Amino acid sequence: MNLPNSLTLSRIFIVPLLVVVLLTPFSENWLGVPRHILGVSIFLAAALTDVLDGFFARRRRQVSRLGKLLDPIADKMLISAALISLVENRLAPAWAVVIIVGREFAVSGLRSIAATEGVVIAASKMGKLKMLAQVVAVSLLILSSVSGQPPVANFGHAFPAFQFWTVPELRTALQHLFGEGQIATTTDLQVLLYSAGRAMLWIVVLSACYSMYDYFRTFYQAVVERRAVEARTKGRKVAAAINSTRSASGDKISIS
Repeated sequence: MNLPNSLTLSRIFIVPLLVVVLLTPFSENWLGVPRHILGVSIFLAAALTDVLDGFFARRRRQVSRLGKLLDPIADKMLISAALISLVENRLAPAWAVVIIVGREFAVSGLRSIAATEGVVIAASKMGKLKMLAQVVAVSLLILSSVSGQPPVANFGHAFPAFQFWTVPELRTALQHLFGEGQIATTTDLQVLLYSAGRAMLWIVVLSACYSMYDYFRTFYQAVVERRAVEARTKGRKVAAAINSTRSASGDKISIS
């Protein structure tokens, strides 16, 4: 157990606390802090450990098998718990969360299969971009909540980030923000954060689908190439064995 692995484990242990804060009035009743403020603080602190554990592991040369195993598990637990909590609070659509969480299970299964084939699939750049987009989207949606509820009344209807003209609260917030003599209120800010979070959630969904395709393509190419090399090696060994048995007669077999 070293510092990078301790940070990774702390991220796993933070997950239940994050769920309690986001789904119960614990923050207001016991600490007197709004749940969206404490919730986003806990979430960002946990996300920061994801950056620090890799940084310290490389700097201290403490990269271990345990760390490689725990790090993706901790990331998936944190993101999945946060997104499911947002669905429960009606801050994120269930269909988007199903796609994102389903992608995580699919990639994890793919990596397990690749490991049995002796193939190591490294994290792709699109996967890292997806993780960053997830952190931003979840943070914006948590900050937009008031007592765990969305700041707009049309949740589940027209998507606010695209058809914003159908959302009265967003239209009012934009008028207060850009209109002359108008003063933006706290509610206006929460509506804008919510709309930005929903827009960022679309980016997460699209990047999740593309990165999953990229992982499957990399897996297919690596496995096919590996099996082709094994087939050629086996063919050479068979040819060498046959040639050795026929060397007395002068007949030889050549396999390219």
